[in-house]
Amino acid sequence: RDTLLEAPRALLYVHGYNDYFFQSALGDSITRHSYAFYALDLRKYGRSLSSGQDPFEVRHLREYYADLAKAIQQIKAGGAQELVLMAHSTGGLIISLYLEDTQNSDSVQALVLNSPFLDFNFSKVQERLVIPMLDGIGRVSPRTIVAGISKEPDLYAQSLLKRYHGLWDYNTEWKKAKGHTIRLEWLHAIRRGHQQVQRGLSLRIPILLMSSDSSIRARGTWRPAYGRADLVLDVDDIQHYGLLLGEKVQPVRIVGGLHDLFLSSDSTAYAEAYRQLFRFLDQLPPQH
Repeated sequence: RDTLLEAPRALLYVHGYNDYFFQSALGDSITRHSYAFYALDLRKYGRSLSSGQDPFEVRHLREYYADLAKAIQQIKAGGAQELVLMAHSTGGLIISLYLEDTQNSDSVQALVLNSPFLDFNFSKVQERLVIPMLDGIGRVSPRTIVAGISKEPDLYAQSLLKRYHGLWDYNTEWKKAKGHTIRLEWLHAIRRGHQQVQRGLSLRIPILLMSSDSSIRARGTWRPAYGRADLVLDVDDIQHYGLLLGEKVQPVRIVGGLHDLFLSSDSTAYAEAYRQLFRFLDQLPPQH
């Protein structure tokens, strides 16, 4: 929490998969914009991870709803009259479904989505055949591992970390540079969330839908182009399915942005992400 005394406006940030809150520059900028700033590490992530837990493990995305409800309740109890939710990647999927399933969108003023995870970034054959097959297996054997840990930091981690090609330092025990084992139960939970989003949601609040302008399926060794694109998700999927979240979606593409736009290495992309964020916040009508 980084807050102003008696600030009537607040913003709650939720991270993505294999992630936690460490973007202090983002929090500082939002605070300077006269918002009380809060960030939530979801259960089994970051500061909320307990000894013996399997990081990031989940069987249904509803498991996170209690975390979100408690955070919102505490922020409102602290005096916030207007609350904006902001989320990155998987956090964007979770928050969108939370607002839809709990019919709780009236409790917040707006939603900011930073490259939300609304579809798998696989080939059409994989998405139509392989994912449904794995999902079926997962119902019988949910703990089966389908992806493991790489020998070297993945190319997205290299685009972020200062010791490689990025600008940032962070705790690689909480945001693992070599990835983490993925089990079928996680894939099942995400696929169910994607299916619900892709059928369309009915959120009534203003939504800022942000993504990079391009995606690359990164392979092999580092290339400079990897520092100016989304290496994790398909930005066309983000923009396509993001429009199905509600009637007040404002789509924005950031030229040269990384998957986490607010960690972009390109200075123009980094500045543009902030410009679009504050332009959106400044035009919000008062919450009633």
